[in-house]
Amino acid sequence: MTTTTLAALVPVLPFLGAVAGLALGRTAPGFVRPLAVLPTLAAAVLAVLVAVRQGGDTVIEAATELTPTGSVPITLGLHIDGFAALVAVLVGVVASCVQTYSTGYLREDPRYPSYAALVSLFTAAMLLVVYSGDLMVLLVGWEIMGICSYFLVGHYWETPEARSASLKAFLVTKLGDVPFLFGLFALAADAGTFRIDGILSTVASGGLDHPTLVALLLLAGVAGKSAQFPLHTWLPDAMAGPTPVSALIHAATMVAAGIYFVARLLPVFAASAAALTVLAVMAAVTMVGSALAALAQDDIKRVLAYSTIGQLGYMAGALAVGDRGAAVFHLLSHAAFKALLFLAAGAVIHAAGTNSLTAMSRTGGLAKRIPDAYWTMTVALLALAAIPPFAGFFSKEAVLVAAEHTALGDRAGVPAGAGWTVLVAGLLTALLTAAYALRLWLRAFRGRGAEAPDHGRQPIAMTSVLWILAIPSLGFGLSALVLDDWFDGESLLPTPTTAVLGTGLAVAGGAVTYAVWRTVTARAVPPVATPHVAHPDAEAGLVEAEALHLPHPAEDPADPGRLLLGPLYGPAADGFHLDALYRKAFVRPVVGAASLVRFLDREVVDTYVSGAANTAKGLGRLVRRAQTGNVQTYLSALLAGSVVLAIAAVALANAFAGA
Repeated sequence: MTTTTLAALVPVLPFLGAVAGLALGRTAPGFVRPLAVLPTLAAAVLAVLVAVRQGGDTVIEAATELTPTGSVPITLGLHIDGFAALVAVLVGVVASCVQTYSTGYLREDPRYPSYAALVSLFTAAMLLVVYSGDLMVLLVGWEIMGICSYFLVGHYWETPEARSASLKAFLVTKLGDVPFLFGLFALAADAGTFRIDGILSTVASGGLDHPTLVALLLLAGVAGKSAQFPLHTWLPDAMAGPTPVSALIHAATMVAAGIYFVARLLPVFAASAAALTVLAVMAAVTMVGSALAALAQDDIKRVLAYSTIGQLGYMAGALAVGDRGAAVFHLLSHAAFKALLFLAAGAVIHAAGTNSLTAMSRTGGLAKRIPDAYWTMTVALLALAAIPPFAGFFSKEAVLVAAEHTALGDRAGVPAGAGWTVLVAGLLTALLTAAYALRLWLRAFRGRGAEAPDHGRQPIAMTSVLWILAIPSLGFGLSALVLDDWFDGESLLPTPTTAVLGTGLAVAGGAVTYAVWRTVTARAVPPVATPHVAHPDAEAGLVEAEALHLPHPAEDPADPGRLLLGPLYGPAADGFHLDALYRKAFVRPVVGAASLVRFLDREVVDTYVSGAANTAKGLGRLVRRAQTGNVQTYLSALLAGSVVLAIAAVALANAFAGA
């Protein structure tokens, strides 16, 4: 079987699994789990075979015209380079882990068949984005992911949080997709094609007429899809969905799509120094702002959500300094430990019977009761904090090294200011990341309080996936030694300067956080949790700290984040009030305009329409009164009319005769 045929099957298999799962979900429920896991696992195996055959240093291309358009043709094609080959493997592996984990996590969920089918469709859409050689076909996968995220985030649609979160995710990402679509059209108009290879050839020959305009329009869509400032606010709220969905969105699909898109078309963005500068500033604000927000969150999944936003900022920063190898390397590394973090958090949530990090920090025994989640989450948090030799250290160092080279003027065509911006923000974020990672670990596993009720052993489908993902979280960084061919042949090894600075700041952030935690916990009086029965809607977020009769998170005196952030704690906990700002700046004007349109429609337009109808109705009533059904009346009226007409005729005749 040819490599192109294998590559074509990679997105097709999960798509067929989704269709079959939806068709057989009610009639043959016994096939739902095999149809969820096996096609996705087969796609992952085929993606590995494609990567092996591709070899990293060649580009596999194949295309056929999809439909004649009369102008710019649309083709169904493949464009597989080293980045595409590796990202496809990543998507297949993480999606397989999520599907396997979900068989245990959602085993009692009555809507599991539709959930599993949507996850498979989500996976197929991302794989289409990864392998597609035509931007219009890529856009199809791009938009399908938006629809899937809407349904999956709103899986617990009975709760208002899930409904509002799914709608917010859909609308915010669509807000970025509108200029993104115009950017694709402008790019195709300049290049004369939607084919990626044709566009890259046009850029290389200097044929792109409006590089800055095109790049900025495309960045709007990237900011929405990959949750970059200022369109990042949907991602923390998206935690209302099931935890495995969060792992899939944060690690392998949706948010990874925007970063991957920029990496694939980086020459388009590099053609404009202004666009790279905007991307660098956007990445820097995203990194630092999200890290501060994560340090103030009291829900375990919201901490991880802001963490994802910050790590995506690292990837965007690497792209802003012109190094797509470092960006994709961190994308791959981050996918492993972030998927592990979310799936381990799901195990913690299941064991504690609550979705609140404060409640978990106030309950004891979790580390002993769920050792699999405890140890694997510890590995993932060390990788997140970029502590050597864990995977996050190598990939984050690759970003810092790229920024250092740009800042020193070693990368032609990229503004040195962009390098300094990314480097300083990246180092500061390294300090903050270690701080909130240790804070999460301490509060989740070292909190003081009564032991939470035992909800039984974790299913083997969940614990086995945790240990599988712990392997790349620990050792994937070492692949920088052997994967040069897949990353444009550039070295991804750290340098002494950034390694010392980055690791030193991370250690300092962790040390300060631990010291503050020891101080605040020594002062705080441990609460006594009252026994409670696990609520079946705990995963949906309905059971919070009140279920344990604990103080509200904002009143928790044992939170080291409060002392570390000081006056920034309140704004950071609320996402720096960006949602409130958007409500005032955008939502209220739109609602006001809609109210005005409704008033004009009902009070003005409807008045004229109703007036015309009432006039016709009134005339009808008058005519109806003349229709009595009495023949004598009709004859009398006919005679009277004849007399009137005769008199009128005589009068007119006399008038004309006198004239």
